[in-house]
Amino acid sequence: MSPISAIGKFLDQPILTAKLNKHIPLILTGGAATLVAKTVHDSPKETRKKDGEKLGIILSSTVLAAVAAPKVASALTGRAATKTLAKIKSENAELANNYISKNGSDDLGKILEKAKSNILNLKEVSALFKKDKDIGNKLIPPPDNIKAKDIFKEIGWLSIYGAVPVAGGIAGGVIADRIYEPKWKNKIRDKINEGIYQYLANIFLCNIGAGIALGILEKMNIKSKAARCIGMVSGILLTGVIGGSVMANYIGNKIINPVIFKDKKEEKRTPELLDLSLHTDDIATVSLLSGLKWIEPSLPILYSISGYRAGIGYRNQG
Repeated sequence: MSPISAIGKFLDQPILTAKLNKHIPLILTGGAATLVAKTVHDSPKETRKKDGEKLGIILSSTVLAAVAAPKVASALTGRAATKTLAKIKSENAELANNYISKNGSDDLGKILEKAKSNILNLKEVSALFKKDKDIGNKLIPPPDNIKAKDIFKEIGWLSIYGAVPVAGGIAGGVIADRIYEPKWKNKIRDKINEGIYQYLANIFLCNIGAGIALGILEKMNIKSKAARCIGMVSGILLTGVIGGSVMANYIGNKIINPVIFKDKKEEKRTPELLDLSLHTDDIATVSLLSGLKWIEPSLPILYSISGYRAGIGYRNQG
């Protein structure tokens, strides 16, 4: 097994993904606490308490929504929920025990014994597949290319997944303003418009672009992972990065502002460095649609940034 293949298999270990998933709530909570502490430190003394408490409400709502997002998305789309760490350990133990009962605790048996509840290192992953590829594929299943009929089910799951933290951020922002700001209703519009921008430009339309590109490649019977990745990135650039901000601004200026808030004032939210960096989550989209699952634990963190920006109602022009 080549070093690159070994790294790919190492990252694809279900037990590794499950352990990362298990620690996501702690990582999100730690990140939120750090941001609140920095905000309190940087705020003027007279507003320090209010600023910290407002941000705490926004981030708490966003983090809770991000942690709940995968279950909500799975329930609404019928997608199988991610296996728990306990379930994976049970399956690994069954595989290891079946092998050891027939072959004894040889070199492969020792690797499988460790794999019952621990992550294998690169050397052990290479040895596993060198000794028995079939058993290796049972322990670390190879990534499957998603078929055309499943593409938009997966896209739907990703899009709902991204919407939940954004909605959580908006809700937290409105609650925080309601408690601390006398003219809190005046701030709702910015939160909704920023939430629409974050969702359309940074999440939904990027997913749609990747899905359409993947569907076209599937129809053309192109199965190369490299070609699929290039095609999906192209779809993301065309629909999300280029078209997302245009559509979000149009909805805000033609529907949200005049219809809901009776205000004809037009705003223009333009992409900036942090917005472009948020397209890191498109790497996760491409990876998941290409059949790779190890990137999935990063989604709550990436989508939480969009939720936070919506919660504070960030607008760079207006």
